[in-house]
Amino acid sequence: MNAKTESKANRLDSVKWLIVIALVAIGVVGNQYFASESILYRVLGLVALGAVAFFVATKTAKGQALLTLAKESRAEIRKVVWPNRQETTQTTLIVVVVVLIMALLLWGLDTLLGWLVSLIVG
Repeated sequence: MNAKTESKANRLDSVKWLIVIALVAIGVVGNQYFASESILYRVLGLVALGAVAFFVATKTAKGQALLTLAKESRAEIRKVVWPNRQETTQTTLIVVVVVLIMALLLWGLDTLLGWLVSLIVG
């Protein structure tokens, strides 16, 4: 019985994805067709079509998985310990100093190698 339900849901998912594709296509074609209309009306129409397409997409298995992933990602972001202003400033200064030192070393090496090549070539 479970396999029948899953098979039916998969067929319905295909129909739902076709509806989403059709809504996106209507939005693209409609935006071109109504090019002479105000941009405000076109944007409002596209936002409405996008909201309906998003709603239909979230009713599929992949859409539900995407929503679950988004919720879990948001929970993980809340667990991150962000650096304070002092730590950020110190880390930035360390990176800048290391970049400057490496730039000077590479400049000196390039100059030395250029001078050696000019001595050899003449």
